[in-house]
Amino acid sequence: MSTTPYAQADAAADALLAANAQNEAMAEQLDALNELLAKPLNEILAERDKFKEAAAAWDAFGAMWMLSQRAMKRVALDLAAGQGVSEEEVVARALALANEVLNGDGVDLGGTIAEAQMAHIDRHRAVLRKQFRQP
Repeated sequence: MSTTPYAQADAAADALLAANAQNEAMAEQLDALNELLAKPLNEILAERDKFKEAAAAWDAFGAMWMLSQRAMKRVALDLAAGQGVSEEEVVARALALANEVLNGDGVDLGGTIAEAQMAHIDRHRAVLRKQFRQP
């Protein structure tokens, strides 16, 4: 099966466009790498150290958050057990509240979520919806 000269020209034009786009992307990467390598080594290492410090701070914050969440869950379960409410009901109620915040218009659980926290939740809404979706 032979192709027409027009089809061949279109294919060549498409290939050229793709090659140009790839070339531009690689040129941007090269520019970024050259910019990094143009810095003195002590600046590069200082940026790396700052990154490591920030990562360690976020890691510590994550551990603190995890611990506080587990402690609050234990308190909630203990209080619920004293009232004859099952763990499943506590978890279901927590998921329902999380979904109200994620899917409601400005639901802040009676003011227990600060405005800055709501903005943070908004930035991560798509990921949080996956985590808190109810079965």
